[in-house]
Amino acid sequence: MSTLIVSVSGLRDDTLQHAAGFADELDRRGVPLSLLVAPRLKEKYRLARDLDTQAWLRTRRAHGDAIVLHGYDQAATKRRRAEFADLSQHEARLRLAAADRVLEEVGLATDVFAGPRWQVSDGARSALPGAGFRVLATASSVEHLATGACVRAKVFGLGEGQRTEAWRCRALVLGAARVARRGGLVRLAISAKQLGNSGPRQAVLDAVDLALQQQARPVGYGAGVLVDAA
Repeated sequence: MSTLIVSVSGLRDDTLQHAAGFADELDRRGVPLSLLVAPRLKEKYRLARDLDTQAWLRTRRAHGDAIVLHGYDQAATKRRRAEFADLSQHEARLRLAAADRVLEEVGLATDVFAGPRWQVSDGARSALPGAGFRVLATASSVEHLATGACVRAKVFGLGEGQRTEAWRCRALVLGAARVARRGGLVRLAISAKQLGNSGPRQAVLDAVDLALQQQARPVGYGAGVLVDAA
């Protein structure tokens, strides 16, 4: 049996409406979301000051969605470089501690980490267990950091800065359907900003529906997925 994970990133005040509408669509399908949260984003965005998004995230977690730490301060990262892609262990430890402190303060603490653009350096990887993280999701796998259990599966995604021509959307749908037919782990990801565009949004919903037709089991990121998808 295949397993399905759907994640949304780039959650903030000006994308919240798009994410909420998408969450409603998945609720009707019985599919939980994994919500990739960063304390700081571009344009001086701060989650700590965004009370509406905080409240929505807490409500969604109570509903069964997973909270995933998705970096700390993406705005402070060099252009074209993912925040955790080149960090040393020491630098990663500092950023993880700062991010964890923010999430703890707003009631969204988590032990699941996915670096921006799904990239993580060796130094950052080694810092995660000491910072209290148990699960790491990368572009090619989901790993339990304590046991070493790992499920290999690529992400089919439409990120905020990506171009979304019709062929890219079709490739996402076809790729996800192929993995579902083979009984693998289907990982779909989209930015909340892209959810404001009908083509990308519909592509992900189509991919979800095709996976469900193959009896895929919908789950969120967490230790449980390593059992369900093994």
